[in-house]
Amino acid sequence: MVNRRCKSFRARPPGPFAECPFIRYVREKENDEINTRFFAERINPPLMLAAFAAPLYAAPAAQAVHYAYVGTYNPNGEGVYRFKLNGASGALTDRTLVSQLPNQSQMVAGRDGKTLFIGNEIDNYNGGKHGAVAAYRINPQDGSLSLINQVDSQGAGPVFLSLTPKGDHLLVANYISGAVATFPIDADGKLGEGAVQQDSGPAGAAKPAAAAEGSFAISDHNGPHAHMIATDPSGKFVFSTDLGLDRIYQWKLNDVTGALEANNPPFIDASSPGAGPRHFVFHPNGKVVFLINEEASILTSYRFDSVKGTLTQLHSLSSLPGNFKGTNFAAGIVLSKDGRHLYVANRLHNSIAQINVTGDGAMAWGDEIWTRGDYPRTLTLSPDGKYIFAMNQRSDNITRFRVAGGSGKLSFVDDYVPVGSPSQMVIVP
Repeated sequence: MVNRRCKSFRARPPGPFAECPFIRYVREKENDEINTRFFAERINPPLMLAAFAAPLYAAPAAQAVHYAYVGTYNPNGEGVYRFKLNGASGALTDRTLVSQLPNQSQMVAGRDGKTLFIGNEIDNYNGGKHGAVAAYRINPQDGSLSLINQVDSQGAGPVFLSLTPKGDHLLVANYISGAVATFPIDADGKLGEGAVQQDSGPAGAAKPAAAAEGSFAISDHNGPHAHMIATDPSGKFVFSTDLGLDRIYQWKLNDVTGALEANNPPFIDASSPGAGPRHFVFHPNGKVVFLINEEASILTSYRFDSVKGTLTQLHSLSSLPGNFKGTNFAAGIVLSKDGRHLYVANRLHNSIAQINVTGDGAMAWGDEIWTRGDYPRTLTLSPDGKYIFAMNQRSDNITRFRVAGGSGKLSFVDDYVPVGSPSQMVIVP
């Protein structure tokens, strides 16, 4: 900065350390009465004191830190890992193994952030033919887990867990056996005895009719395979998908007991034969549901009747680029906070598709980005919606993508997090 009394460096006399005339004047007169009067008139003492008291650099604002829990598959994964998530940068640090039960792959956090429910995707719990679900208490100091209790999942291979809006019941989809169940949760987070409903019916078409040319995405159309279960925003109704039967089941939920009662109609067929309904999300307006079909790699939207609790098909769009040929298994799906952008994980194509929501269930292709990993099973959106995390199951890593405001476009953050066979990530405060 140029001193106002020496308006230009050109006013300085020659020499590398020469002083400007004003500075030299002050130095020569520093013991002079004139100098004393000059400083008394020109310098405000309170302001000078304040200037010296203030720090040279403002202290950085405290960064929000969340706990992120990652479920995994054995043998590469050892159980559930706890990370610290930097709310600003999205960085995952301080990996710690906090539970080591077999195939702890699916999770959901309690509404209060104090409990974590984890499914064991197995079929031999306690020597039987079912899986298990467990409730854990979260230590707010370090994110460690302590077991509250563990119960039979009322079916084999629990692959999806969700909660009712009030958080008083846990909903579980058992893939291997095709059964769905609900469990009461007491005030301490303990799971009670489950009530079960068993899917049944003829198997769906062996080959997905709407899949890309050359697709061999053929699996498990040999009987019931429940893949997801969740309530509508009100908690009055429940939907569950069955990949093996190509159905979306429609239920009424008893708010007191948690029991499921078949709605009318009890189910609707998938959007196309062999599509394999997998996961779905509700739009923030509560009027539209978006569902990804695993084997057809097709997104389908449905209008939700909030009075009857039923779905009516609207539109369909592929989760793959138009020129793709071959096999792909669509997997995880998330919706942006503003409801304008859908993101779908494509396994084998190893991409995240961005699908833009353009109207009442209408969709348009947006973009795609390589996951930098293999077989992305699920996607997780950060609490502020600024980052998406991909669980790359076969390449044993988690990759992170920044979400651009407005456009929703993803950009890769050059940071890989090593985790053996990651399946799902849940973030809690």
